[in-house]
Amino acid sequence: MTQGMPYAEVIGDPIAHSKSPLIHNFWLEKLNIEAEYRKTHVKPEGLSAYFLQRRADPDWLGCNVTIPHKIAVMEYTDDPGGVRERIGAMNTIAGETGGPLIGTNTDAGGFLQALIARKWRGEHAVIIGAGGAARAILFALTTFGVPNITVMARDAEKGQALLERAGTKGTVIGMDAPLPAVDLLVNSTSLGMTGQPDLTLDLSPLPAQALVYDIVYAPLETSLLVAAKARGLATVDGLEMLIGQAALAFDIFFDADAPREHDDELRALLTA
Repeated sequence: MTQGMPYAEVIGDPIAHSKSPLIHNFWLEKLNIEAEYRKTHVKPEGLSAYFLQRRADPDWLGCNVTIPHKIAVMEYTDDPGGVRERIGAMNTIAGETGGPLIGTNTDAGGFLQALIARKWRGEHAVIIGAGGAARAILFALTTFGVPNITVMARDAEKGQALLERAGTKGTVIGMDAPLPAVDLLVNSTSLGMTGQPDLTLDLSPLPAQALVYDIVYAPLETSLLVAAKARGLATVDGLEMLIGQAALAFDIFFDADAPREHDDELRALLTA
């Protein structure tokens, strides 16, 4: 890191796989902004010390938050946008020296960008998982007006709590249950990520017009997306949500619009 230069970063455990620095530094370079973005490994027991240290650093602009901290970081942040109540997870935190840490969530908006770009409209969605990312995705889908949502989760109580927080009735099914015939299937877990077990599902109940969306981006083509393409289904990979949420966070950290006209070049860089 360059001393005396403003910076933002992404924190998580693990963090080595994160592509966020590539994205933000690509945009910073395109816009000739004198700042940088990096990744920092922070374990759960180190969160308190991390924020204490960063709040005293005049160069620190804030951080993105990835697995497993999206729920835990809410303990350290102010919440003017009501994110705790509405989503229950934060992935973007902005700070000024000595001032409060302001938490928000750009995952929901980043997730929706891919659906809006495809003019997707559907009646029934399945979300796999009940963690921090699932909270943002459920919030996004309910605000988007999807009336029927099923949560597929290992822990039925967590799945039910997810639905109750979002104020939607929905249904909770186990990870071994057959998929319902839905318009949208979203993997919000780390299953399929490099180093994690694959997500193996029987996709045969899905209709031909179904969209399969996997938020995992390392590898870019997960076993779920391979299976979906083999069935001729439309797919969305994890880079779309990653770039979408990063663009919203970029504006928060660096007070500039991400230059999205370079998305093709950025995707080529990220997949090289």
